Amino acid sequence: MMSNPLRILVADDEDRIRKLVGDFLTRSGYSILEAADGGEALRLATTEPLPDLVILDVMMPVLDGWSVLSEIRRQNNVPVILLTAKSTENDQLGGFRLGADDYITKPFSPSLLVARVEALLKRGGKVNDTKRTCGDISIDEAAHVAYVKDQALELTPKEYNLLLYFLENRGVALSREKILNGVWNYDYFGDLRTVDTHVKQLRSKLGESGNMIVTVRGVGYRLEVR
Repeated sequence: MMSNPLRILVADDEDRIRKLVGDFLTRSGYSILEAADGGEALRLATTEPLPDLVILDVMMPVLDGWSVLSEIRRQNNVPVILLTAKSTENDQLGGFRLGADDYITKPFSPSLLVARVEALLKRGGKVNDTKRTCGDISIDEAAHVAYVKDQALELTPKEYNLLLYFLENRGVALSREKILNGVWNYDYFGDLRTVDTHVKQLRSKLGESGNMIVTVRGVGYRLEVR
């Protein structure tokens, strides 16, 4: 887990959007700032200590997202992801010309948004690219060690690879076939039940966090972002 959580500003005039995005980012280890209008967003995005990244809705009261983004870029280079219902090419190009780093249209997948946040932070050198985290579960890929909270786990190579695959695809429903291909590779021709066996063993070793790996009826499994 991050010892000093990175700070993400979520600026959107819809309470439910701020809560949804904030909850997903908090579960991934980030600290959240909120703004319900463009004026507050601009203040928080340009006042020390600056946020490490801004998620900025385009249509907001007081100041719209375009105006906020333009003023942010006059003052600093904080990464900005635009969040909007406008999906035309001209809208996206306009956002990039003003200095947006990424552009996500509503409705969106919260898991995808978290992945975009991580990609931008990694690009800026603020996130260790070798560590993946979800809730109390984390993997340090450089050390090849998995943790629950701060407790290192004793996993077999396949259990480690299975957990890493879940972390890489957190929030996504994965079929047994996809898991088999992703962890055991396409040249494995064994029984699909080997996935169930390894998931059962992995859940047991994760303790209480094992219930984050949920069974998706008729599909397979999903690592829930909590």
